[in-house]
Amino acid sequence: MNDSIYRQQSEDDFFKARNKALFNDLQHFLNPEESKLLSFSEVKQLLKPKNEIYMGMQVVPISLIAGSEGRYRDFDNHFFPKSLHLKNRWESIDRAHLSDVILPPIVLYEIGGLYFVRDGNHRVSVARAQGVENIDAEVISLQSEIKLKPGMSQSRIKRQVIKYEKRVFYSETGFGDITDYWDIDFSSTGQYDEIYQHILIHKYYINQDKTDEISMEEAILSWFNNLYLPIVTVIQKQHILRKFKQRTPSDLYVWIIRYWDDLKHKFGDDVSIAEAAEEFTEKYGEGTAKRFINRIKGLFHKNLKGKKT
Repeated sequence: MNDSIYRQQSEDDFFKARNKALFNDLQHFLNPEESKLLSFSEVKQLLKPKNEIYMGMQVVPISLIAGSEGRYRDFDNHFFPKSLHLKNRWESIDRAHLSDVILPPIVLYEIGGLYFVRDGNHRVSVARAQGVENIDAEVISLQSEIKLKPGMSQSRIKRQVIKYEKRVFYSETGFGDITDYWDIDFSSTGQYDEIYQHILIHKYYINQDKTDEISMEEAILSWFNNLYLPIVTVIQKQHILRKFKQRTPSDLYVWIIRYWDDLKHKFGDDVSIAEAAEEFTEKYGEGTAKRFINRIKGLFHKNLKGKKT
């Protein structure tokens, strides 16, 4: 096969691959995230791996290569090219494949059982288009206890991380056994760590008035009964979540406490939850939000009054 035939074949191959990417986008028109290649940096931020280990040369199934470090916008989730500006480089790799030229191995990151391209995006794309099942790669592994599956979108990975964080929180604190409450759920990652910090702070303030330090179990139960549960009960009774689509009661609890904490950082520790509630009311207006805040103010006013007596 002469060079002109190779060029024509590689051009045909490119447009076939690009058309597959376009068709893939059309199939996922209502949910475009499902057709996107994963961003390594975004997945890494979600999984928060502990360390890196150089694994050396490996033969990697192309079906497990799910994303890219820097070119995730150029290819779809099947690594088909999405843009014409990839044409020249893509075709040159394809011609090398057609003429059996041996190319250097690609470089991959592995995290959670999936692989992300550090170097060699076009080579992966051509191999995928040509039906190649495995590819030689230099692999750097990032250690994570969270396992991922091929075909996961970023939102599905986020849900997987949240489930993992919940398992760890309930397992390490014994929260469910202590409170008999298993419904602390979040729509974003990292919130269980924040809840744990709330419990520790609550424990610290309780111990200030005691000669014998209370146990962690007592602190968890006190935080749950006196802080978390009253706020969440009001959130549910007042149907506040109607104004916060795809959020959870625990999301709102954290938001309120964070808002209060921000005010204290700005204006000092003398800012009360009641004052934070007033600020919130002014910012978000009348109606349901006002009734909700008034209920919260009443709860905390009652708690503070009880402590003084």
